[in-house]
Amino acid sequence: MIRRLTAEDHQQVFSFLRQDPSFNLFIIGDIESFGYDADFQDVWGQFDDAGSLKAVLLRYYDSFIPYAPDDFDADGVARLIRETARSSSIQLSGKAEIAKQFEGRLPLGRKRTLYFCECQTDEYARQENGSFAVKQAGLADVDRILDLRRRIPEFETRPSSRDMLVKGMETNSARTYYIEQDGRMVATASTSAENSLSAMIVGVCTDQEHRGKGYASAIVAKLVCDLLAEGKMPCLFYDNPDAGRIYRRLGFRDIGLWAMYG
Repeated sequence: MIRRLTAEDHQQVFSFLRQDPSFNLFIIGDIESFGYDADFQDVWGQFDDAGSLKAVLLRYYDSFIPYAPDDFDADGVARLIRETARSSSIQLSGKAEIAKQFEGRLPLGRKRTLYFCECQTDEYARQENGSFAVKQAGLADVDRILDLRRRIPEFETRPSSRDMLVKGMETNSARTYYIEQDGRMVATASTSAENSLSAMIVGVCTDQEHRGKGYASAIVAKLVCDLLAEGKMPCLFYDNPDAGRIYRRLGFRDIGLWAMYG
């Protein structure tokens, strides 16, 4: 049976999701931030005959994330996605082996596969932390963050980027740290989907003329130390081998693959 979940299901849902807290950080973070009744978010669960959860599906705006540790009703979940998708272009992401089951079941767009890693220790990050003056951004710095990202060719700045930065800061589900030189922001890294168990590090970038100085590593190290001190597991994606080597030097370890379609 697949049905929409409510606040009454929260304890069971949280126990189910926390068995894989890193891969479930987006689902956990969105539930903790927005609950079960937001008009832009729905959460469904598949139950077995004994009433135990087998799978969870999150819809956040037009994006879907499924999760199941074992076999689940992929046909039923795919049918639910088709019925509730608000556009013909379905955006789906998740643990690669789970998301792959929707290939051929849904009209999915271009696939991108990323390495997913987590950091369980600050032993290595502490060696980088303190190398530079790393500051935490506030609402007054949002436009400065966007200006830096727009100066970097590899970054795509969407129309919704500003609203997402503001909402993340206001709900404490995201933060941005930065380094500046002569009053100009030259490097940043952010979190997203922060929740009580984990946080995703995103938006790691350095102005082209300031690269090779260790700024990005220092900011990520500061995030790692602060997040672990708060009891949150730092996670991140990467697909660039050079970036992977930097993250591993800070203590990150690959734990699997994350697939994105759309």
